[in-house]
Amino acid sequence: MPAVPPKLTPEQRQAALAKAGEARRQRAEMKELLSTGSLTFAEVLERAETDEIVAGTKITAVLVSLPGMGKVKTKRLMEEHGIADNRRIRGLGDRQRRVLLDLFS
Repeated sequence: MPAVPPKLTPEQRQAALAKAGEARRQRAEMKELLSTGSLTFAEVLERAETDEIVAGTKITAVLVSLPGMGKVKTKRLMEEHGIADNRRIRGLGDRQRRVLLDLFS
């Protein structure tokens, strides 16, 4: 049986779209700051402790945004350290977090 989306009023739908748009904007801003070096990987992990949007960001998106990292290097690194492609920042284990901090600090 296919998943049925919830029935929303037009106002609820508008609010959900606005919330999703804001989340995308915040993630894009974070990735831009990472790519320019204005934000460090350690600061992203710190923000994830209190910010749900940052915590819910896929780790792949964060790593690809780091200077010198691209899709291929990121994929190789994640495979090497046993981090799943769909892992989010909040889902990183202590060992994975430590390895990434050591590499990007």
